[in-house]
Amino acid sequence: VRHESSALPVVHHSKYVCDLPPNHRFPMGKFPRVLQCLLGDQVITEKQVWVPEIASKDLLRCVHTEDYLDNFINGKISEQEQRRTGFPWGTVLAAEVALQRGLACSTAGGTHHAFPSYGSGFCLLNDLAVAAKYTMDNSPNSPSTKRKVLIVDLDVHQQGDGTAFIFKEEPFVFTFSVHCGKNFPLRKQQSDLDISVEDGLEDKDYLSTEAHLPWLLETFRPDLVLYDAGVDPHWEDELGRLRLTDQLYQRDLFVLKTVVKRGVPIAAVIGGGYSKDIDRLALRHSIVHRA
Repeated sequence: VRHESSALPVVHHSKYVCDLPPNHRFPMGKFPRVLQCLLGDQVITEKQVWVPEIASKDLLRCVHTEDYLDNFINGKISEQEQRRTGFPWGTVLAAEVALQRGLACSTAGGTHHAFPSYGSGFCLLNDLAVAAKYTMDNSPNSPSTKRKVLIVDLDVHQQGDGTAFIFKEEPFVFTFSVHCGKNFPLRKQQSDLDISVEDGLEDKDYLSTEAHLPWLLETFRPDLVLYDAGVDPHWEDELGRLRLTDQLYQRDLFVLKTVVKRGVPIAAVIGGGYSKDIDRLALRHSIVHRA
């Protein structure tokens, strides 16, 4: 535990970025820009920044297959597999800090399309699944009593084709996804609760879907919530197809307040967001930290 600051812990690492080809669709530069945005606007100070260690192979093995990890780490992913991904972040630390402090946010994360044996949709390793599995396996009374984890995924793309597939037979993890039904992935998996919305949905109708959250907290009674606060439902997003405004702030505030007031720890990641204007995108991704 860091004692210098009692304010919101924000998880960030300078190596959240890697080189991509020119004009690549994934806006890799948004991750450091989110932190710069938060520091520049004095939302946070340097004392609030927590730096994760690189994820070990042993940690990643709790979700991903040995063959996939060997190929990934040793740079042996085939061209066909690379096309599927479209090209490890600190979500485990955010989960650990949330369990200590009640609330933590990352400046990256939400790579929910990665399966155990392959990556997909700009996602190479499934950070939400690894963090959930790590949290369960390292429960204080494990293995007799595992921690229960609720994953709230409000990225515009269905979480189920990765995270829900991994946990489809795991009773200690509940997957809840609100997503655009006609958007990626074409072939949906089944979350524990899927809310599929139509193209063009606006703020009021979208925010009404949050009514499920209090019920889930009361019935599932999680020990930790992992929150994917994707901003790709925004009307300016290049891959979103919904019509939300900066009322995303009200969405994030509702999720955080609803969970925190029940005394449940919550770790938030930024999820999806796509724009060629990195500064505007980073500002949009900082909404969850501001909330």
